[in-house]
Amino acid sequence: MSKVESREDLPAGRIIPTAGLRPSIFIFRPEGRGFTLLEILLVLALIGLIGALLAAGVARVFSNDHPAPEDVFWQACRSAQKLASLSEREVSLGFDEKGKKLVWSNGLETDEASFDATGGAVGVQFLQALKGGNLILVAGQVVETQEVPRVMFYPDGTCTAFRVQFRVGANAWQLAIDPWTCAPVLEKTEKGT
Repeated sequence: MSKVESREDLPAGRIIPTAGLRPSIFIFRPEGRGFTLLEILLVLALIGLIGALLAAGVARVFSNDHPAPEDVFWQACRSAQKLASLSEREVSLGFDEKGKKLVWSNGLETDEASFDATGGAVGVQFLQALKGGNLILVAGQVVETQEVPRVMFYPDGTCTAFRVQFRVGANAWQLAIDPWTCAPVLEKTEKGT
């Protein structure tokens, strides 16, 4: 058998012994120089995976989905409750009017959650638990003025009884917070309505 000078000299579609290697090792050279079906499918799968990741990232960057004030508030409440439980210390939660953010601290650690003010000026007030404090009329909305500067979350998972009042632009609404569960209090409805 003659010595093969290059790979191009190999006959197409035949199994032949390779030059310079052990005689038991063979190379199969298929006719033509294309890619195998497995290689093509692997490349298509990788392109699809990279495309899906890019599409999700671009959609997240260009999305106009801003968290609602309630979502920011509940995230801050959960974080304050978790910090109180883990540190076994009381945690205070208050609203920073200048920074438009909720700030919670146990005296050693402090964290915050900012509001997105694109929908208008955001304001948060913590009010006494019982309704009927000092009421005033602001832009056609009844607003309470009996404000509590901060609320407390305790290591046992409870919090002070309070209501939170949100103001976004000219709109205002309230949520009552249950002190045992730190969840919203369900409103009573009249029968037949």
